[in-house]
Amino acid sequence: MDACVKQRDYTAKDYKSEVKPIWCPGCGDYSVLAAITRALASLQLAPENVAVVSGIGCSSRIPAYTSVYGFHGVHGRALPVATGLKIARPDLTVLVTGGDGDGFSIGGNHFLHACRRNVDLTYIVMDNQVYGMTKGQASPTTDPDWEGSKLTPDGAGIESFHPLVVALAAGANFIARCSSSDPNNVADIITQAIRHPGFSMVQVLSPCVTFRPEQLEWKHMVRTAAVDVTDDAARAARRLMTDDGFNVGKVLYKGDRPAYQPEAKGAAAVADLEADFAL
Repeated sequence: MDACVKQRDYTAKDYKSEVKPIWCPGCGDYSVLAAITRALASLQLAPENVAVVSGIGCSSRIPAYTSVYGFHGVHGRALPVATGLKIARPDLTVLVTGGDGDGFSIGGNHFLHACRRNVDLTYIVMDNQVYGMTKGQASPTTDPDWEGSKLTPDGAGIESFHPLVVALAAGANFIARCSSSDPNNVADIITQAIRHPGFSMVQVLSPCVTFRPEQLEWKHMVRTAAVDVTDDAARAARRLMTDDGFNVGKVLYKGDRPAYQPEAKGAAAVADLEADFAL
């Protein structure tokens, strides 16, 4: 390319598809979608060099609403699909989007091992503490005493899953929490997560106005975390274990583990492997 030819300046609109989102009015996922497109624009990534992988659920619709490559997988399996994609195509920027049920229940085992493996992925979880698409069951992050659903009339009855604590213990290299009520901050956090090597975990508090209407109060309950980013896992663990879940807007942990990327096999090695399987 001629050095005098100006590179295109991408805007958030360049990452949006023509498919209109069908979330409920007031759903926090609208803000997360906007934040993702703003983050990609701030990084000036060509749409053809980005892929978004998702599972099943309201938040997992995001690939259809973007103009980048997308893969809408089966329930709970977004992370292994994204891992395979990133290992095969390390040149791509790979994002994974999903919800608390998809990521921490059906996909809980994959979540643990994605943190351990530390492939260079950015995992954005829209946490609304409920299964919204399937009419309001309690999810892993639902409070044990929540009785707001006909499908869970006696509450969940078990302790809530703490995703950021688990992510830290399992080896995630970047951990942050933010709120869909501040999409500019979500965009900034996602930008930082993409830039940071290794497995990045971003929890976004994203209210479900249909099955958890009380979550509209979250915008009054969240507060900017009064912490400095740390690379000390023990210090981060103390913060997270004493946190009430509403400290948002800051990166809570940045590790320095090298991202996992196996060496690509040459054509001869692949041919030998194919021959072994043929036998």
